[in-house]
Formats: sequence, C-alpha cells, structure tokens
Amino acid sequence: MPADHRRMNSTASLSTSLGAHPHAAARERSGMWLMVAGGLMLGTLGIFLEEAGQSPLTAVWFRCAFGLLTLTAWFAVTRRWRELRLSGAARLAAVSAGVLAVVNWILFFEAIERTSIGVRTVVVHVQPFLVMAFGALWWKERITRAQGIATFACLIGLALASGWVDGALTGAGWSSSYLWGIGLALLNSVGYAALTLIANRARGVTPLALAWWQCAVGAVVLVWWPFVHGWPPAGPAWAWLAGLGAIHTGLAYVVLYAGVARLSAGRVAVLQFVYPASAVAVEWAVYGRALSPSQLAGVLMMLVALVVVGTQRAARQA
Repeated sequence: MPADHRRMNSTASLSTSLGAHPHAAARERSGMWLMVAGGLMLGTLGIFLEEAGQSPLTAVWFRCAFGLLTLTAWFAVTRRWRELRLSGAARLAAVSAGVLAVVNWILFFEAIERTSIGVRTVVVHVQPFLVMAFGALWWKERITRAQGIATFACLIGLALASGWVDGALTGAGWSSSYLWGIGLALLNSVGYAALTLIANRARGVTPLALAWWQCAVGAVVLVWWPFVHGWPPAGPAWAWLAGLGAIHTGLAYVVLYAGVARLSAGRVAVLQFVYPASAVAVEWAVYGRALSPSQLAGVLMMLVALVVVGTQRAARQA
C-alpha cells in the first residue's frame, strides 16, 4: 500500500537524530530488515486475493475486519490504548482517511482482477509523484530540477511497465477490461496521494492509530455486504481472507512502522520499492506471469525515479 509508505516517511524523518547513538548502526540494520520483511509480506497480498476467489468488496471487508482484530490485539499487548483516543480535527482526519482507504482498497482489488498483480502494484506507485505535484499546486512547494527529470522518467517507466509500449510496437490491442484495470490503478494512485496528504496534515495521530481507524471505518461501512451477498463457503477461502487482514494489514503495518522508526527518510524511499518488486517476483514464481524485458526496464526506471524524489524530499525536510 503506497500511501502508508508515504505516511511512514514523516515518521522516518524523526529518526535522523539517532546518528549519535552508539547503537545507531545496529538500529538502522534492524530497521532495514523489518522494512524488507514488511515489503515481502505485502508482495504476497495478490496471491491471497486470487486464492480466496471472492469479490473485491467481500475481500475488503474481511481485510478490514481481521486487520482491526490484529491491530486491536497489538494495542492491547503494548498498552498503547491512548493513541486511539482522538478528538476534534484528529478524529475527523482519521475517519476521512478511513473512508478513503476503503475506496482505495476496493480500487486495488478491482484493478488486480482486470490486469495482474505485478502490473497493478507497479502502476499505483506513481503516487509519490502525485503527492509532489499536489504539494506544488496547493502548498506552493518547490519542485527541483532533479525531481522534474525524475517525474518525466517515471512517466516513461510507467508506459513501459504497464505494457503500453509493447502493445504499440507490436500492434497488439488490449481488452476493455485490461484498460479499465490500468485506469482503476491510476485512479487508485490518485486516491492514495489524497490519503497521504490527509495523513501528513493530521496532527496527534500516530501511523498505527491511523491504520486502526481505517480498518474500523471499513469494517463498519461494509459490514452489510456479506449479509446481503452471502458469506464465503467454509474452508480455505476464510483462511486466505483472514490472511489479508491479519498478515497484510495488521502484521505488515506493525513490522513496517517498526522498521521506519529506525531509518532515515532517504532509506525509506529506497526500501518502499521492495513491495512492488516482490509482487512482480511472487506473481512470476507462483503463476508464471513474467513481465516482458521492456516492462522490467520500466520498473527499474520507476525505482530510480522514486529514489531521487524520496531522497530529495528527505533532504529538504531534514
């Protein structure tokens, strides 16, 4: 989930003061491993969705419900209940972010059904560039020359990664379903950018508390869906759906946020691409769906562009 990574960047900037600590190197090393572990977990999300074989709205409700249970258990074990008590603008931001997160997850699953796990995950990672553009438009943030070049490179990488260039060169057409999938993934990226802006402007809300509120809002808003459209049959589907919430929402968020608290924002910008890279690799290993050479080149271009934008923003925030 790209918006969550952006929220983590603001937390990561606080960790730059750790350099003077005698155990700073070990702390950063553990942070890197935690972020890699979290990214690898998220990379298997699409497999759980496909194996569950349920509609996107059913999958989103289960993700919210089991994610809520897992995060609640974490807050109970760590005795951090105070983080969940919000009021005023903080509560409004959390609820708004929750509604937007639910819409994003629905778009996420709908896009995967029409394209592929890897393509959809890579396409949505234009989100950091949208955040940069929105920041320049609304808050008059300056875009450096390096960021401008990186944005242009990202657009080229996106055209390659999505398969658009392959199709144009070979004369191959796309089904309307595939085009809809790409469109939903791009719309999903816009939604994540908006979610990031809400999260970055929210005061007094920790990242994990925001994740808890997102799951809580989703579980309440969509609770009617399985009652109206039916519950999944007893068996493996329930285990796959439970994994979407417990592993890819609850556990992954805890691990990622623990890792980012130990790292500088520049390192977070690099490591957040573990998620889409692992999604591509897992899809190839499990289903044999490999990206073409030009698509892989596009993924690499997007990775380099993302690193440039992330490190530039980190340097300006330091």
